[in-house]
Amino acid sequence: MLTVKIDGTAPLTPASVKALDAVCDQAEDSPGSGVVTVYVEGAPGAGWTSGLSVPLVTKWERVLRRLERVPVPTVAVATGDIGGSALDAFLATDLRTATPRTRLLVANDGAATWPGMAAFRLVQQAGAARIRRAVLFGRPITADEALALGLVDELADDPADALAAITEAAGRMSGKELAVRRQLLFDATSHSFEDAIGPHLAASDRALRRVAAAEAS
Repeated sequence: MLTVKIDGTAPLTPASVKALDAVCDQAEDSPGSGVVTVYVEGAPGAGWTSGLSVPLVTKWERVLRRLERVPVPTVAVATGDIGGSALDAFLATDLRTATPRTRLLVANDGAATWPGMAAFRLVQQAGAARIRRAVLFGRPITADEALALGLVDELADDPADALAAITEAAGRMSGKELAVRRQLLFDATSHSFEDAIGPHLAASDRALRRVAAAEAS
């Protein structure tokens, strides 16, 4: 199991990007096996944007996109309030568990909510109407609300207990095939039926060939 810890109270730095990048490298070096577990906690305080730059934020967003596409299942474990880089990473994973006291917080830059890709992922995953107050005004999303919205898959007083069951189930999935399903999921929010049917049929053909090969062996 590959693991990385992300503290949302800490400033985003090149080292933060490098740490997550290294985990993605390891996952890509062993496609189809293992699970990446991301432990997240904490949210930014006042003045958290000091030292940030567009190039650094761009690198961070690119490594989050890598995390979303690694050829192994990804699992997030959230403790307490999460915001900033912790929320970014949480939303980029496949399966998510949190404590009942966890809240998802869209960071504030002092004048308004931060216009990063966490807002994009929240809307993509939960819908604009249901996430509007969080994205526009920074209203915290409670654990129960996050569960109802599908942003969290399971709540547990001890996330470590839930993690064991989740990783066991996720670990049985083929990483390469999971990556294909993930891409189909991403495309479904923006592609027309006509654009989507080709990739879906191609994936179905691969699945049938795999089953036939297994039956013949």
